[in-house]
This record gives sequence, C-alpha cells and structure tokens, in this order.
Amino acid sequence: MCGIVGYVGNKEAFPVLIKGLYRMEYRGYDSAGVAIVKENEINIHKCHGRVSDLEEFCKDKDVTGTCGIAHTRWATHGEPNDQNAHPHFSSDKKIALIHNGIIENHLTLKVALEKNGYIFNSETDTEVLIHLIEDVKKNENLPLAEAVRVALSQVVGTYGIIVVSSDEPDTLIVAKKGSPVIIGFGKNEYYVASDGAALIEYTNKVVYLNDEEIAVLTPGNDLQVKTIKNKKVSHYAEKLQLSLEELEKGGYPHFMLKEIYEQPRSIADSMRGRLNLKKDVVSLGGIVEYEDRLLNARRIVIVACGTSYHAGLVGEHLFEDLLRIPVEVEYASEFRYRNPVIYEDDVVIAISQSGETADTLAAIELSKKKGATVLGICNVVGSSIARATDAGSYTHAGPEIGVASTKAFTAQVTVLALMALCLADKKKKIPKKQYVRMVEALEKIPDQVKQILQSDEKVKEIASYIKDHTNALYLGRNYNYPVALEGALKLKEISYIHAEGYPAAEMKHGPIALIDENMPVIVIAVNSATYEKVVSNIQEVKARKGKIISIVTEGDKDVAALSDYVIEIPKTEELFTPILTSIPLQLLAYHAAVMCGRDVDRPRNLAKSVTVE
Repeated sequence: MCGIVGYVGNKEAFPVLIKGLYRMEYRGYDSAGVAIVKENEINIHKCHGRVSDLEEFCKDKDVTGTCGIAHTRWATHGEPNDQNAHPHFSSDKKIALIHNGIIENHLTLKVALEKNGYIFNSETDTEVLIHLIEDVKKNENLPLAEAVRVALSQVVGTYGIIVVSSDEPDTLIVAKKGSPVIIGFGKNEYYVASDGAALIEYTNKVVYLNDEEIAVLTPGNDLQVKTIKNKKVSHYAEKLQLSLEELEKGGYPHFMLKEIYEQPRSIADSMRGRLNLKKDVVSLGGIVEYEDRLLNARRIVIVACGTSYHAGLVGEHLFEDLLRIPVEVEYASEFRYRNPVIYEDDVVIAISQSGETADTLAAIELSKKKGATVLGICNVVGSSIARATDAGSYTHAGPEIGVASTKAFTAQVTVLALMALCLADKKKKIPKKQYVRMVEALEKIPDQVKQILQSDEKVKEIASYIKDHTNALYLGRNYNYPVALEGALKLKEISYIHAEGYPAAEMKHGPIALIDENMPVIVIAVNSATYEKVVSNIQEVKARKGKIISIVTEGDKDVAALSDYVIEIPKTEELFTPILTSIPLQLLAYHAAVMCGRDVDRPRNLAKSVTVE
C-alpha cells in the first residue's frame, strides 16, 4: 500500500520523483524518501511525515542526478519513523531499494542474513530484501539484475520494487509480484511507478509488468524483461488511459468533494455505450462471451473488500431479484482461508476500485484454480484484476484520489444493475414492460443525483449536529441495508466518529440498548416493499428519545413527522435507490469530517489501494 516511483534519463530526477510522490500520496503517507545516484554514489534522504515534509527536508540536501527512486509509505512492518522509511541501503551503501508489498518469510531470511554478519537498522521486511540481494551478489559474484532475480526466487510474498546501484548509475532494475508496476517510455528515458498518475504528465506510452517479471531499464537500450525463472519475455507498449486534468482538484477544497460532485458524470459514463434508451437495450460488451455461463450459472459468488463489498451486497439483491440465481457475497480477505466450496459452473465476480486489491486478487487465483469462470468489475484500465480475470467491465468512473471511496461505489452499483438487467432480459425473467420501465428509470439516475447534490446546505446543517457526537447508528432494509453499512463506513473512516450500520429490524436484537437522546440514528426510509416496517423501526427509536435523521422519497410526510432532520431523494425504482441514498450519506460524512478538522483526503491509518494483506 505504498507508492513507488523511479526515473532514469537525461533530466534531473528529483523534480520528477517528488511530483510523482505527490500524485501517489493517497497510496500511503506515513513517511517518504528519495535516493539519487550521482557520480558513483547514492544519496538517500528520507523522513517521517508527508511528501511535503520530505520536500522541505531536501531543500538543503544534494538531490542532483539523473537517476533516482522515491517512495511514500503506508506502514506494514515497523512504525512510521525515519529509520523505517524507504529507500533502504545495502550494508556497503552501493545498492538502494524501494518496495511496495510484504515479504512474508522475512523473519526466516533475516535470521540467516544475521548469521552472515548483516546488521539491520530498521524494523521493515524490506531491509531484509536489500541485504538478501547484496548477499547473493557478493557470494555468487553476479551482476545486479541477476542477483535480484536469484534473490527474489527465495522470497515468499508480494513486491513491486525498484533497485538502483552506484556501480550502474544509469540503470533501474524493476520487479513485480502481486503489486502494480508500470513502466513509461520517454525520449531516451524511462519512468516507473506503481500508479499511472505519477507518469501521465510525462508519457502515455507504458508497459504493465506481469507477476514474477524483472525489467532492466537503461536509456539508449531496449526494454529487457525476463521472468524469475530466467525466461525472456516481450512486451508491447500500451496507451495509458488517464488525463492530467482528472488528477487535479478542479477548484474543490478536497478530492473527496470533487469526486462526490462528479457522480452525475461518472454514473453516466458507466452507462455510456451500454444503455440504449431508444431501443430499450442494455448490453455490456466486456462479458458478451460469458453471458451463457452467467445465465446458466449454478451460483454467482461476489468477492470484494470494503466499499466494493457493500456494492456487492447490492449486487446480490439485484441478481437474485432479477435473475433468480443464488448469490453469495464474500469478503475476499476471508474467502481464500476458509476452504470455500466452488463449483466449475459457478461464476465469481470480483469487484475492486483500483483493480489491485491483494485479497481480491488472491480470491481470483483460488477461484480460477477451482475451475470457476471469473469476471471483474474495476475502475483502472490495465490493472492486475483486469488482466487476471476471464473478462469483465470497467466502471469508467475516472481516477478516484480521495481515500474514502464515493464515485467508485455508485459506478460499481450502476454496472451491477446494468449486468443484472441485461441478463434478466435475455433470460426472460422479467416482463418486457417492467424491463423498459427499469431501463428508463436507470437513464434518469444521473440527473436525479444532480438534484440530490442541491441539498448540500441541508446536509451541512445535519453534519453540524453529528460532529459533536462520538457514535452514530445507520439503519436500512432490503436494498438499502448495504447503504447503511456504507454510510457508517464513510463517517468513521474520515471523521473518526464511531458508526455502525444495521438492518433496521435487527436494531431491537441488541443495538437498541445504545439508543438515548445522545444517539443520532440515520434511517434510510425510502418507498419500498419494507417501508411500513421501517416506519415501525423509527417509532421504536423515537420512543427511546433517539435523534432521527431520515432519508426519504420526496413528498413523504409520514416519516418527516417522526424525524428531527429529513433529506429527500427523487422517486425511482427500488432497486436503483442505493445509488441515490448513498449520495447524502457521502456528503454527511464529508462535512462532518471537515467540521471536525480531519484530513479528509488522507484519513489516518488508511491508504487508497490495499495492495497488501
């Protein structure tokens, strides 16, 4: 969950590296560092804190040189401090390395290296790797690239690494397994990063390394790639699907707010080319080859983590409602460890914003070994999940920089809705009139999101009440129970206010004990098959003096009469309400966090792309 960036070429490396770190800081912001190769030596500068702290720290340091690497960290092994920051040196100070991932057998390797006389100056697993490379190079008298290959053959875990050496001052050595690595091509220069955001200002011509591949990058030489098993492989450059404009705040105070307000566009983009209102047709080209397997699946299994898991729960309702195929939604982080039963006629759908989520990738690997068809839903073109799955659909939401996911959630739900509608029509599971009505309702969603965003001032008023509390309860039923979970997650991850989401009826099976006059209860009470039941749940809260904040369908007077605060959403089909009801909850969390003085885009202890277990 770290950001790595490297440059070798004909211009000063430091400005490229520091700008790349700023672009990727959402991947980790505990500490940062840079290593520049100059005149057969390596200068490393690193410190605890943000990239801005590193830039300030380097003001009076020698950072000149045309070859370098840099790193922004989310701590896994070892607390965030100067010693544990990357890059890490070899003991002879001739090799430096940065790493994104986890070396699972680092303790075993460390014991062996200590017996060989190596001294460790940090608590990180990464320092084990640099000393292992150094040990192999010395003992087997190998060139650096070959030493990296041999060393990595002894490693268990994941890695995206860049290595530099004072003996080869114009070369970057790059390797990947389970962590993203992108190589960019310039004019007689190479760029490397774990994220295209760090490259797009300089090039859109890139190669995505595959797992267990090593690349040697020397200006003037062609790209050289081989596998850990020493087999040469060829790569062809692709166009990076990203624009610089998408990576800027565009006048908003935070990326999160910008991304909330981008949702009318991002939802429309998720539907573009897939929903034809004139012909009442829904189609997803990415899964055409696998439609029959979906239609005849014994079961659909959805694997995901965090916000994507909540989108998957909505997908469960959609598929079971419209297709009448049983669906199971699994946390990817638990899926691989409980020896799941997977049949060859199952379809597994993996959902991830980044397309790099380590647990979800592991679930994909397991599912493929069991013979299931595996489809992906992700946002990043060329990502590991997009390449690991049999087929799938991109959400086309555009880059999401804010750590708390917003537009990715609504785009994922939109794609799941399109998929369910498309398959339901082909399977003749819903009457044509109902299908047409749903297609028309889905087409209106972007404009309805725009309408909801106009309630921002009312949401601010509610946030000013919420911010002074330490707990909150979110309740929803049926399609909107997952939204209650998602709303609670948004509040706690960026405002640090403890919040829990529950099915509304489950409140009286325990959580009702928490309700008093100091407990805000956010209830999703839109028109649905369970509306009357939710009204009863609100009355139960009211009887215990809980403060009711309700999200209702516009024109609803009954719930409004019971509530302390009300937010209205436009009327739509029940199965699409999660897209609309999630918007005010995103705004509520955002404004509460701002009022609490939180760093909204970079909440403590979190990073955007979870590339480690």
